[in-house]
Amino acid sequence: MASNLLYKSSPEERIIFYSLAGTYGVYVLGGMYILGSVLGWLLVMLFVLKVFMRGTPASTVHPLLLISPLVWLWVISMLTMLLALLVAHIDRRLGTGMTIKSTIGWAKGWALIALFPLLGNLLNINPAIVARGCCIAAFSSVPFAVIGVLFYSLGLPGEIYMSPLKAIGGPLEAFNVRLFGLNPETHMARWQFIAPWAPAAGLMSCFYLLICLQEKDQAWRLMGVLGATVMCLLSQSRAGWVIFMAIVPMVIGLSQLRNPKVWLATGVIIPSMILLGQPIYEWVLDSYLQVKQSRPGSTRVRETLARIAIQRWANEAPIWGHGVVERGPKIVEHMPIGSHHSWYGLLYVKGAVGFLALALPLALTSIAMLILAQYSKLAQTSLGICIVIVAYSLFENLEVLVYIYWPALLWLGISLNPKNLQVGLSKKIAQA
Repeated sequence: MASNLLYKSSPEERIIFYSLAGTYGVYVLGGMYILGSVLGWLLVMLFVLKVFMRGTPASTVHPLLLISPLVWLWVISMLTMLLALLVAHIDRRLGTGMTIKSTIGWAKGWALIALFPLLGNLLNINPAIVARGCCIAAFSSVPFAVIGVLFYSLGLPGEIYMSPLKAIGGPLEAFNVRLFGLNPETHMARWQFIAPWAPAAGLMSCFYLLICLQEKDQAWRLMGVLGATVMCLLSQSRAGWVIFMAIVPMVIGLSQLRNPKVWLATGVIIPSMILLGQPIYEWVLDSYLQVKQSRPGSTRVRETLARIAIQRWANEAPIWGHGVVERGPKIVEHMPIGSHHSWYGLLYVKGAVGFLALALPLALTSIAMLILAQYSKLAQTSLGICIVIVAYSLFENLEVLVYIYWPALLWLGISLNPKNLQVGLSKKIAQA
């Protein structure tokens, strides 16, 4: 049980575990955005305080020297995001007030994308604690969904209340506590669970699936996977369904590249695909079009937002971007330009500099995890996390949702911890 798992755990591990285990309690209070935004900085302060109080013995390597080069790359890249923000604000004369507000937004968004991997790398966090916490959080979705289905069946509204914590600032959707929402096109119930909107719940279901599969206790593992599956199904996210079904087979296949049987199978499959290329292509294209046509209004808005973002980025602010998000015209339902897509949003707000500041560390981390996945179970999960992040960056703005998927970023950092890498490599050598 949790008491055994937390035996001799550090204060940081306890904070992480109870933050995960109490996910739905925090959500009902409307505090998910605050928890995710504050947690990373709180853990950093605890680490700094611990180092300051204890000091570093002369015979011990300083903790900062043990940080993975990839984690340093994330830190530098997210600081580059801040630089792009400041330069764009100065260039476009947005004023001191707007600059301060945007900097605070950076600290609650892009900064956390580097901060949680840094914490996972610095702190000696037991990955079993993160896995158990995610299992509890994921399984908590089941009773939440049952209550929501009951309310919907009785014709009761899914909206509960708007948390007064919204006064702190952030996207209003993050403080809107509800059992379910309504699909604007079909008017059927659609669950967003702990996320601000339903597609983001699909994103969380994929992360929960990957991490819950690393739980060693079979009962908790099954409950976690069940919860993640319920989240994915009821979110009705088209991208979520596809990624959820494909992610585990992809990770298994990509983590077995050292196995000669995989290459033999690849040698058989590729020629077969070439021979069947035309019908496979037509089937994939037809499936893709059917998915897009299932919600034509949403597809139209996304495509129009993308065109506006690209045109205005190229014509108005190609290097540093516009600095701030701007509402679009009526044709896109006044949604922010660059929303629903991390890369278009980056180009519009932070220009080519911001685009590269995410693309470079994400690409190198994905490649590194592909290599490390051949030796480490932790890295296999991190490889899946990288794949999900890359895939969902085409449908969501990653910095907006970091307050809910921070456990995945923390796991990335844990898998890059030198001690964990050494253990994984040693086990592979011993098995060989």
